[in-house]
Amino acid sequence: MLEPHRDGAALTDKLLLEQLPSGISWSGKIAYLDRDGVINLGSENYVNSPDEVVILPDAAQCIGQLRRAGFRIVVVTNQSPVGRGHWDANNLHQIHKKIRKMLLEKDSDALLDLILYSPYAPWDGAWSRKPNPGMLEAGRQLIEAAERGLEFDNLTVKYDHEWTDRSDESGSVMVGDRGVDMSAASEFGVLGLRCDSNLGISDVIGTILGGVA
Repeated sequence: MLEPHRDGAALTDKLLLEQLPSGISWSGKIAYLDRDGVINLGSENYVNSPDEVVILPDAAQCIGQLRRAGFRIVVVTNQSPVGRGHWDANNLHQIHKKIRKMLLEKDSDALLDLILYSPYAPWDGAWSRKPNPGMLEAGRQLIEAAERGLEFDNLTVKYDHEWTDRSDESGSVMVGDRGVDMSAASEFGVLGLRCDSNLGISDVIGTILGGVA
């Protein structure tokens, strides 16, 4: 199984979650967010360095709103340039550090709880590459393990038919700007909302908070 990778850590390293705003308790809701075209401006030639990061209008405020509404935020992004050898995981980590910093500068609640990425090329057939739902499956299990205070040393992430004790995703949502995002959402069993890539998450925030929260 070609598993997803976790930004800045091994997949099953202990995940420490910041308290949700105003001390609210987590009810199980997760906002699974694609990255390019949802949080930051995408490019046909990839976002290749921190200097190329442009946060989409109101993305930080929308993420802050989601966390204030009790959502955990899990970014699930295909990043085949790593697998293609264009650049390495450290470069991707620096890009993600820049994204995190820029979001928090605009809204102090706009924290990304977890960033998962698929470094694999399309021809690798990875379950963790969208349109497959492997990143969403891993994201749910890692967030729940952290919330429950489970020992990560013994954590095994399960996928597809091997994962039988799945949680209710009726309060969660997947936001993406492409068909592969919607396919992953459908396969995973979570509401998928497709946004305009020039507007990002602000294009659908009203639908999320009006219909899911």
